[in-house]
Amino acid sequence: MASFHHRWSLTFFFIVATLALIAQAHAAGYSTPSVTFKATPWQLAHATFYGDETASETMGGACGYGNLFNSGYGTDTAALSSVLYSNGYSCGQCYQIKCTQSKDCYPTIVTVTATNLCPPNWSQDSDHGGWCNPPRTHFDMAKPAFMKIAQWKAGIVPVSYRRVPCVRKGGIKFSFQGNGYWLLVYVMNVGGGGDVASMWVKGTKTNWLSMSHNWGASYQAFATLSGQALSFKLTSYTSHETIIAINVAPSNWQVGMTYQANVNFH
Repeated sequence: MASFHHRWSLTFFFIVATLALIAQAHAAGYSTPSVTFKATPWQLAHATFYGDETASETMGGACGYGNLFNSGYGTDTAALSSVLYSNGYSCGQCYQIKCTQSKDCYPTIVTVTATNLCPPNWSQDSDHGGWCNPPRTHFDMAKPAFMKIAQWKAGIVPVSYRRVPCVRKGGIKFSFQGNGYWLLVYVMNVGGGGDVASMWVKGTKTNWLSMSHNWGASYQAFATLSGQALSFKLTSYTSHETIIAINVAPSNWQVGMTYQANVNFH
């Protein structure tokens, strides 16, 4: 009988300890998605480049990441044709690109992040200048990234591409704009699929509030959130997984600041 009680006590202890660790992890904002994004099959497209070797013209862009060096994306970036851009829901996605079927190709494979939109040029034919016209899948790459796969003088080259997981250091970053009554958040450094489909915010005095998609990689909430510590809940556009980041920003958060969570997609 003593042995039975001893085993039961140990089992109970381990159950309580496990539940405590789970609660602690959730309180810290950690979450492990059940689906890990995996690379897709290779497909065919074309690529051009914009800007110069400094990539200064690629800063900003339709995803709203601002200075791409400060955002952590650097010069390995690309603008997507509208077919790939998906009204901004593809912002942050990662692609491997390799040049094919051209004498100007290098054997290198480069991994780029989608940070911009390559808009259609309806005054040009889609096979002569209107490279980003629907229904073309096209990558307008930052020049330093393009020069890794082909000679820049080629101008345009056939490529093979595939979606790959985004490998990011640290947690998701939230860049704040707006004011105490309107919060606009740019979401950066997203791992896994790299993208966000929907987002919620929770203040210490509110329930979860749904945020609407503004443009690119930004979401907004029309609510009075000043003076409250803020948490965020995000769903991936690719994997449909949801993670929660608890107490990302302190109660004295400021517009113009960027706050980093301790959770990310994988």
